[in-house]
Amino acid sequence: MNPVPTAPILDLSTCDREPIRTPGSIQPHGFLLTLSDSLEVLQASANLGDWTGCGVREAIGQTLAAVIGDSAVRRLQPELAAHLGPRPHYMGTIGAPGGRYFDVLGHRWDQLIILEFEPVDRAEAADFRHLYPLIGDFMLKVNEASSIESIAESACQHVRSVTGFGRVMAYQFDHDGHGHVVSESLAEGYRSYLGQHFPASDIPAQARELYRLSRIRLIQDANYQPAPLVPPLNPVTGKANDLSFAALRSVSPVHLQYMRNMQTMASMSVSLIVKGELWGLISCHNEGPMPVAFEQRTACEQLGQILALCIESREDARELQFRLDLRRIMVSMLAGLTQGSDFIENLSSVSPDLLRFARAAGVAIVVDGRILTYGDTPEHEDIEGVVEWLAGHDHGDIYHTDKLSAVYPPAAAIVRNASGLLAMPISRIHRHYLLWFRPEFVRTIEWAGNPRAKEQAAASLTQLSPRTSFDAWRETIHGASMPWHSGEIELALEFRTALLGLALERAEQMAALAEELTRSNKELEAFSYSVSHDLRAPLRHIVGFADLLIESSGSEDAELRQRFLKNIKEAARLAGKLVDDLLSFSQMGRAALRPTTVDMNDLVAACVDKLAPEARGRKIEWDIGALPKVRADPTFLHLAVFNLLSNAVKFTGQRDPAVIRVSAEDHAHETIFHVADNGAGFNMEYVHKLFGVFQRLHRMEDFQGTGIGLANVRRIVERHNGRVWANSAQGEGATFSFALPKVQPE
Repeated sequence: MNPVPTAPILDLSTCDREPIRTPGSIQPHGFLLTLSDSLEVLQASANLGDWTGCGVREAIGQTLAAVIGDSAVRRLQPELAAHLGPRPHYMGTIGAPGGRYFDVLGHRWDQLIILEFEPVDRAEAADFRHLYPLIGDFMLKVNEASSIESIAESACQHVRSVTGFGRVMAYQFDHDGHGHVVSESLAEGYRSYLGQHFPASDIPAQARELYRLSRIRLIQDANYQPAPLVPPLNPVTGKANDLSFAALRSVSPVHLQYMRNMQTMASMSVSLIVKGELWGLISCHNEGPMPVAFEQRTACEQLGQILALCIESREDARELQFRLDLRRIMVSMLAGLTQGSDFIENLSSVSPDLLRFARAAGVAIVVDGRILTYGDTPEHEDIEGVVEWLAGHDHGDIYHTDKLSAVYPPAAAIVRNASGLLAMPISRIHRHYLLWFRPEFVRTIEWAGNPRAKEQAAASLTQLSPRTSFDAWRETIHGASMPWHSGEIELALEFRTALLGLALERAEQMAALAEELTRSNKELEAFSYSVSHDLRAPLRHIVGFADLLIESSGSEDAELRQRFLKNIKEAARLAGKLVDDLLSFSQMGRAALRPTTVDMNDLVAACVDKLAPEARGRKIEWDIGALPKVRADPTFLHLAVFNLLSNAVKFTGQRDPAVIRVSAEDHAHETIFHVADNGAGFNMEYVHKLFGVFQRLHRMEDFQGTGIGLANVRRIVERHNGRVWANSAQGEGATFSFALPKVQPE
């Protein structure tokens, strides 16, 4: 064993900025050469002579064969001719001058060919056959394992059996870089760290990044004396060599002292990469120096990759199930939000689901100064303060924290039920919020040593004393809630989008309703005026002629009394017709549609037959084209077409001959029908009045009618989701058109 080196004075405040990729030296349990493409030796580690008998100064500028021998170069030549990548590649086992054998690893990096030579006791190539039963046995254990922890424990046991390390731990990093030992396998006499945490400062960010890039790292002896590279700078770049992927790369003296303080003389780390990120490590410790041959390291690296895939698979399955459960709750809530007309009351009605959705203890809905709460929430004045604070800061579409008091100091008074907050604005204009509260979750973290001590000592240059102790140190966390899951945040954003969509849809419905009410009010005004006007005339006639009839009661003029009675009867008939048409118009808006397939040729023919009494004695030319079948309520559609044809007959009364045409147009999504005549027509300036109740564009003395027929046509067509319009030139006839969609609601 090498003598324990004198511990240098170490500046702990700079350990996260150490040049760990460019240490300028290697671990001395092997030697390193850098080569040009012509296999000229450009650099060598200072310990070259200890392993080959060729001094480092003699080797620089020589061919590779001059240093390791012709037979060794011939053995490596096929691998050297192949494409070398950035990761070390096993090139074979060679014999070198002096009778020693070496496993050779090669890779191309930093514009150099880098060869590493590790001594072995065998002359034959590395044997990887034991790798397959190891992996096969591990895969069987994986299938039986029920959790990530149990899979990791099996991996630790397999790694320890392959390497002989006394302690093997599976170590997971959290989002802050702190490590947590989730599984371990121990030899007798080794201390357990299971369940303990290691602060992020133990493995700084730059070291974690290097673990992500280089999947395995071995330190055979923490007391080693580094072997520097000669010359010290890369001859191609003029800078210190980047040894990121070199297996023999020397490590930080801070880390070596850390190992010695932990009574660990040898260590090996295998990176666990999940979805391209460093999930954790398989970390191996031994109380004495521990060589690990390349084939053993390869077996452990492969096992680590399989473990990482298993972790990814289990986490994906767990994440998927979690998100599916949340989505089911969200769908249930959205279904409940469509039930009533009051959006806020609807939100209140799904309060239990709101709590389950965010795994919260309390929820508050803040709208227009109203605060509706459910579950365990702060007082209303405290909620108002939180909303005021949220409104004063741009938190985007959603805000979440598991320690509200750290960012909003007044929340220190409400940590019991509001240590965590998930806040979601539910309006783009108003100060409306949906707030979820999580209570304080007091928890104790067991650290392997006091993580605060290192922070306290970092201000001064000191021996690595802050981590001389790895005794369990417990820290109790107050004022924080359970953290919010990324799935909860993402689905809360989806929920917000859906809420805004519902609110927008409700606003559009209200706008449409307001528009419909405005139109209905106008119709009602016209209706009231028309009813009072049109009913007043026949009623006045009835009263007037009844008075005349009374006055003439003593008269012997029977013909006069007969005329009075006839006028009374005609006025009563007209009043009755008005009432009947009003009743029919009212029914158009209430009766249920019963769509079926309607042959328009048969329907128009039936209407023409029904109009025969009105057309008697007149010359009417009916020009009826080929009409398609449509899907509609046959009773209502018959009434609409009859009204249009009846109008055409009525307004062509002064034409000889009268010409009435019925035609159709077939389009992709609708069928259009036209009823055209050569009658009186109308002034297009007043076309907007045409389909209103009691709207007439001609004097009753010229063309009799109640003015309800076209209003009925419009209502019937619109009930079928269609549209109706008219075109005319006064004195030259008119064309009334309506369109029916090809897909009708059942």
